[in-house]
Amino acid sequence: MSRILIAEDESRISSFIDKGLRAAGFTTIVVTTGPDALEHALSGAADLLVLDIGLPGIDGYEVMRRLRAAGIVLPVIVLTARTSAEDTLASLEGGANDYMPKPFRFDELLARIRLRLTDASRVVEPVLAVGDLEIDLHTRKAIVDGREVELSAREFSLAEELMRHSGRVLSREQLLSRVWGYDFDPGSNVVDVYVGYLRAKLGADRIETVRGMGYRLR
Repeated sequence: MSRILIAEDESRISSFIDKGLRAAGFTTIVVTTGPDALEHALSGAADLLVLDIGLPGIDGYEVMRRLRAAGIVLPVIVLTARTSAEDTLASLEGGANDYMPKPFRFDELLARIRLRLTDASRVVEPVLAVGDLEIDLHTRKAIVDGREVELSAREFSLAEELMRHSGRVLSREQLLSRVWGYDFDPGSNVVDVYVGYLRAKLGADRIETVRGMGYRLR
């Protein structure tokens, strides 16, 4: 039985999520402050964290920063009333696996929780290698031709997805869904922007643009 840590300081919302998840067969832990969320997440007491950004003590961004700095790969789904594109990207760049703006439908939250738990349960290789490019999934380090390259959380996730499907074309929609886990405006250029970041760090010719289709790691 999966354990869900709910970090939300609005009792109406936390109670709503808590009751729904328990009815769906999950075990839940409810906390109302950032320090408590961080303590429980670091302890290994949960399989997934539903995290409000506006927590007292330390906010959700800082909770995620400290978790990822400690090497904790616990799946995080962010809940927030902040709905701008900048806030969305800040959450995902900060280490969130998914993002849901308030108000939200419980059935959608439940579906995303199940998806992220499924992703987390997959057995993964500690190191992926394609040619002279390697990424270590445990240490989150990238090596290019024997040289370590620093990648942001989202850049690393994008590189991982491309490497897992090297030689295959992945559409922008597939990359948005798998890497960002959020339904962006179809006109968003976030994938193109991050591909540009990766090309600058990993090599301009390493990621091929397949016109009208998407991107492919050579």
